[in-house]
Amino acid sequence: MRPDKDEVLIKVLYAAVNRADLMQREGTYPPPAGCPDWPGLEVSGEIAALGPEALKKSGFKIGDRVCALLGGGGYAEYVAVHYGLVMPVPENCGMAEAAAIPEAFATAYLNLFMEGGLQAGDVVLVHAGASGLASVVIPMAKAFGAFVITTIIDEKKRSVVAKTGADLIVNSKNEDIAEVLRSFDEKGKPVNLAIDCLGGAHMGECLPYMAYMSKWIMIATLAGDFTQIDMRKLYVRNVRIVGSTLRSKPLRMKVKILKELVKKLWGKVSSGEIRPAIYAVLPITEAEKAHSLLYNDQSAGKVVLEIS
Repeated sequence: MRPDKDEVLIKVLYAAVNRADLMQREGTYPPPAGCPDWPGLEVSGEIAALGPEALKKSGFKIGDRVCALLGGGGYAEYVAVHYGLVMPVPENCGMAEAAAIPEAFATAYLNLFMEGGLQAGDVVLVHAGASGLASVVIPMAKAFGAFVITTIIDEKKRSVVAKTGADLIVNSKNEDIAEVLRSFDEKGKPVNLAIDCLGGAHMGECLPYMAYMSKWIMIATLAGDFTQIDMRKLYVRNVRIVGSTLRSKPLRMKVKILKELVKKLWGKVSSGEIRPAIYAVLPITEAEKAHSLLYNDQSAGKVVLEIS
């Protein structure tokens, strides 16, 4: 297998599992044109070969330890990917951890900073605090001075989610998250930015308590595609609702995100200030079991597959 002129060929050691993999197998989230049909959005491994353009422009060499963001196909022994989507493994970071970085960190950075415009002192709502993505979004927001509210539905996961540094963990089975946000609004601390992978009824119920010029960013609708919105509160407070997916972004945008990750966040990863939380590492032969952990909401953090 030879990479194209602008590609890097990676011998895959680990591939992380994402909910997008589950959606892809269900037929609701197909890979972009030109990407493999099988799942896998992020991997870690060693460079096995480089195309001539990649060799000239990337600064990488054969044998380098890297992690990469993919459009698909990460559940494989080898992947070929544009050199701009490949990053060096941060210092003091294991290869299983490195596999859990590209998709989650890029999604977190895109939505917190590029879409969300996060500022120090902002109040941020992050739904599904036990998810692999939240295990990155929360400490990343905290590292840049935010106050973070997150939600869980399983009380057994509170202690794990607490390790992310969240300031307030709300069990939405026992507490009404809209009422929690209302109390924050009344205290003069309304939510400035929400990162929502759930949607459903709670989304519309929470919107009236968002801050002026705040943003509610929808990245998935695991709790339902529809909600009711008080349109008057929406325009009076100038609330922005933003739909956002990393996978559909053009190559140039993804390259820009990864460059900024390495420049601005790799030091924080190396120091341990921001790290993906690994729930389980399973062999690729147990991919079905890995998917089941996500399907059944049993994981608290990222699930990673060991390829070789």
